[in-house]
Amino acid sequence: MFKMSALCVVLSGPALAAGLVIEVAGEQSKGTITIDLFEQIAPQHVERLTTLASAGAYDDVVFHRVIEGFMAQTGDVEFGKAGGNISMAGRGGSELPDLPAEFSDTPYDRGVIGMARAQNPNSANSQFFIMFAEGYFLNGQYTVVGKVTDGMDVVDAIKLGKGANGAVLGIPDRMSKVTVTD
Repeated sequence: MFKMSALCVVLSGPALAAGLVIEVAGEQSKGTITIDLFEQIAPQHVERLTTLASAGAYDDVVFHRVIEGFMAQTGDVEFGKAGGNISMAGRGGSELPDLPAEFSDTPYDRGVIGMARAQNPNSANSQFFIMFAEGYFLNGQYTVVGKVTDGMDVVDAIKLGKGANGAVLGIPDRMSKVTVTD
């Protein structure tokens, strides 16, 4: 679970950053994904991602739900740590409060990063997904937070899910290290 020291980062709040660099490791995918974050479109969500990344909360978190031709989901800092019992991956979040939706006109094109949530539009917390292809049915329903600027080949190679609702069986690929860029 997210440690109390990371909450101190939230209180002071990191400066909004330009992006994230995700190092991916696993059986299927290895490499680097570079993401440009859209702080003007979704400032609260960008702050959440950078806060969790700065605290190391995303390090070793698995891609737990990966649907071919749709998206790869990750970011469950509560239940999604590689090496542990990941059977609950996708059901957790951080200890921080859920975020209010920040919907925009930015379309869900290939490479767009969106915040995962429950049925309530104001329930995004730590989980996010990367689009393999356009998914315009998501427009105005999920908060767009950024876009992959380099490394879509790494995204495309992430181990696909075969279980119910795209659950990855066996050992999922993971974000070994996530860092914030200026």
